[in-house]
Parts: sequence; C-alpha cells; structure tokens
Amino acid sequence: MLEELSALLRVCPPTATRLDYVKATVEDNCLGKQTLSTRRLTLQRMTELYALDASVPLFRLLRRFWYEDERSQGQLALLVSVARDPLFRATAPVVLAMSVGEEIARQRFTDAIRGAVDGRLNDETLDKVVRNAASSWTQSGHFDGRSRKKRMQVEPTAVSAAFALMLGYMLGLRGRSLFDSLFARVLDRDENALTFLAMGAKRLGLLDIKSGGGMTVVSFDAIFTEREKRLIHGTH
Repeated sequence: MLEELSALLRVCPPTATRLDYVKATVEDNCLGKQTLSTRRLTLQRMTELYALDASVPLFRLLRRFWYEDERSQGQLALLVSVARDPLFRATAPVVLAMSVGEEIARQRFTDAIRGAVDGRLNDETLDKVVRNAASSWTQSGHFDGRSRKKRMQVEPTAVSAAFALMLGYMLGLRGRSLFDSLFARVLDRDENALTFLAMGAKRLGLLDIKSGGGMTVVSFDAIFTEREKRLIHGTH
C-alpha cells in the first residue's frame, strides 16, 4: 500500500495524531476512494500494516525517517512490512536467494507463504497474497516488469540503511551482527557498503557509528524516546 501511505503522509503533517489519519482517510477522503466502506477498509488495512499511531515506536520512527529523503520511501515501507507482516516476511528468503536478472517463480512464493500459514489459506486467498507480495517487492525496486518480473539489485540510501540497522538494533542485535540481519540483507549490500551509507546517515543525525580495529559500534540514542529506550534495553 505504498501509494496510499505516501498520499496520507503527504497530506498529514509530521505531528499528526491517530485521529488526524482517520479524519484524512475517512472524512476528507484524501486517498480518493469511491465509497465510505472502501475508505474504512483501506484505513483498517493500513492500520494493520503501519499502525498510523505515533505511540507505536515503529510508526513514529518510520515517520521520522520518511521525510528525510523521498527516494527512500519505498524501501522504508518495505522494511516496515517485513517487520510487521509475517506472511510478507516469509517471502524475503525467496527474494534474497534470487540472482540479478532471474525471473520470479511464483511457485516459490506460493510455497513460502503456504509454509508460513500451515495450510490455513485456500488457493484463491493464497494466490492473492502472492500477487500482493510480488507487487510490494516490485514497488521497493527488487523486481522490474509486470507479468514477467525479474530480480533487480536495489539502490539503498543512507536513510533506508539507517532504518534497516535500527530495526535490527530494536531486536537486540549489536555491532557487526546489525549488518547481517534480515532487514540489512534486504538492501542488497554487504557490510562495507552499508557502513559507508551509515556514515552518511550519521551526518543526518539518524544514528551514531564508530568503526575501527575490526569493531563497529552503532547506536540510536539521539532518535529514541526515553520510553523506547526502556522498551529496547529494559528498565535496569
């Protein structure tokens, strides 16, 4: 739902509340949906995927990074989807295992999602999930083409690299292991390239990074709230 998310965050200010997003989507119809029921359904789906509530750390941080660089937005949305949507996350290993130029094999997506849900989806629903997942990976730059999608190498930015490292950090990873998380690998770059991008993110104030002597230390103290720090590190 990259198009809808982009439109909503473009209309609402960076300080918008949960009620502001509801009003913009349902009452003001900023997404141009034809019926009230469609507006409400769109809001429900976007809330499930992105939360649309600044009290949820992942959405607050998505919004913090979103306005830094428009080129990064597709990758930021993808990274949040990988973090929050288990069905979509199940397709990540399939994408990462593909070579540049290789054509997507829908059956691999189908098998990955079927395994994640343990047979709980019927064939019609499963096919829809596969189509949506393939579309999402295309919007992020991992695939090119319509009916025949081929694997592309994405071009991460300093902003998307910082966000990927931050997601790993929130899960408890530290040091060099941050550069080998699923989120980091989604960006199609090795540790050296991501370190270079992270240095650029440091200049933007998105993280702090020190690298030398075979050690890399990354922290995000400048962008986490005190509540978020307690959630990540614990109270002691």
